[in-house]
Amino acid sequence: MPDKNIITLYHGSKSGINGEIAPLSRDKCDFGKGFYMGTEETQPLTLICNYEEAKLYTLAFDMTNLKVLDVKIGIDWALLIAYNREKVESARGTALYERIAKMTAGYDVVVGFIASDRMFVVLDRFFNGEITDMALVHSLSALKLGKQYVAITEKACKGIKIIKEKALGTQDRLLLKAQSENNRNDGTALAEDMCRKYRRDGKYFDEILKGGE
Repeated sequence: MPDKNIITLYHGSKSGINGEIAPLSRDKCDFGKGFYMGTEETQPLTLICNYEEAKLYTLAFDMTNLKVLDVKIGIDWALLIAYNREKVESARGTALYERIAKMTAGYDVVVGFIASDRMFVVLDRFFNGEITDMALVHSLSALKLGKQYVAITEKACKGIKIIKEKALGTQDRLLLKAQSENNRNDGTALAEDMCRKYRRDGKYFDEILKGGE
């Protein structure tokens, strides 16, 4: 009988994994520094398709005895991403900033929807003050976003095992580049549609930060 604590996930690497798996991504990833894994095989591919030595890994993640933060889709999800991309500095010192800054403290794993190619465009429009939080939430509902699991501690990373490694060929990467571009175009069209529908509903990003809870 399968162990319900062990799940299959996918990780894309620009040049392959060398050494032990560790929470060493760049700081400005969605949920901060960690080891990022997706629930769908296609999720990490468009992020690594520009690299000749790119590899896709199939992983088994044992989550036994790990403390997990499941970030629901919504404004807190967007604000956590904004914090990790250093877009909430103007709110430093407020209750809102402190709450978001401490959101992942004490956890081993953060689980949340991935800011995919399509969602990346919509999020940027929100951060740039072009659409309201209402438009963002409805955009999130309209997009079928997959989830990502981020191991943010060494303890969590020790539960990750590589099942399969696959190198991406030239043709694979070309197809993925085209797919990535199409996804971004879809996101742009969606953001424009939501901007029209909810132009006067909700709050803009800078208004949320100024409110500071």
